[in-house]
Amino acid sequence: MKYQKHLFICTNQRQEKASCGETTGMKLVELFKKSIAQRKLNISVRAQRAGCLDVCDFGPAMVVYPEGIFYGNVTENDVEEIVESHIVHNIPVERLRLKF
Repeated sequence: MKYQKHLFICTNQRQEKASCGETTGMKLVELFKKSIAQRKLNISVRAQRAGCLDVCDFGPAMVVYPEGIFYGNVTENDVEEIVESHIVHNIPVERLRLKF
């Protein structure tokens, strides 16, 4: 496996229901990439935009693989906590975690 962790951040824009939105989603993608690069984790961790994750009511949403942990209602202020806790220390951020 090339990456130890892979973050997919939804950038899907829907008119008929709540969604993550391209503007908000892309801002989150850039912040995750910046945080990962600052920690020099960009060799083993990748953050990228994704299409619909089918959790529109909880947007902005993202998922971290290989664990398959979904996060909802993610804001710019949550990026550092997710990277530090989940990506660096393997401790999911429970207050943002979506449980199905």
